[in-house]
Amino acid sequence: MTIRFISDLHLEESRPDITDAFLAFLKDKAMGIEALYILGDFFEAWIGDDEQTPLQNRVADALREVSDSGTALYLMHGNRDFLIGEDFCNRCGAELLPDPTVVDLHGTPTLLMHGDSLCTADVEYQKFRANMRNEQWQQMFLQRPLADRQMVARQLREISMAKNQGKAETIMDVTPEEVVREMEHHRVQRLIHGHTHRPAIHPLTASGQPAWRIVLGDWDTHAWWLDVTGDQEPALHKRPL
Repeated sequence: MTIRFISDLHLEESRPDITDAFLAFLKDKAMGIEALYILGDFFEAWIGDDEQTPLQNRVADALREVSDSGTALYLMHGNRDFLIGEDFCNRCGAELLPDPTVVDLHGTPTLLMHGDSLCTADVEYQKFRANMRNEQWQQMFLQRPLADRQMVARQLREISMAKNQGKAETIMDVTPEEVVREMEHHRVQRLIHGHTHRPAIHPLTASGQPAWRIVLGDWDTHAWWLDVTGDQEPALHKRPL
């Protein structure tokens, strides 16, 4: 059966075209398959499971239909939605995976990541990431009033956009040595991740053997997904929104 992967939809109210494309994708490509993995930045921002906007509720209901069809659903945090919690996953019928996670895909051990931790040349971002992943900070943030959290999320987004405009493209891409280090550490020859918005299948060498890094695409002008089956090579697909 087919296992599908998506990431970097950045769902938000200002882009109803992406939401509509995603809901159509679920009906067309996710019902009754073996599994659907969403590898981070599913939402443009997430400030707590208690927010429950109309968009979030609509998406949760649609994912529950997919889960009820027999498809196993898996979510992974991204750098935008790392506060997604068990409450939302329970509503969707999904399992929240740690980043990184190794899974067996039809007999091939495969490392799954969002991908932002691989961008080690961006030292400033890695410090920010470490702070945001601090459990104590997250608990304190989630205890703040909803309006305060919404304000902080807007401010962080504005700061991030301003800083990224001045960064070289190479800094915001993965560090090749870090990719190999992670793959060798987890003893895999295949890695699937998102984050960089540069969809491609890259051959490389890890542990002295051929290996592959598969990068998922972001949903901006096109919907992107990866198919992994038992009898064919993994294949990236896209279609216009």
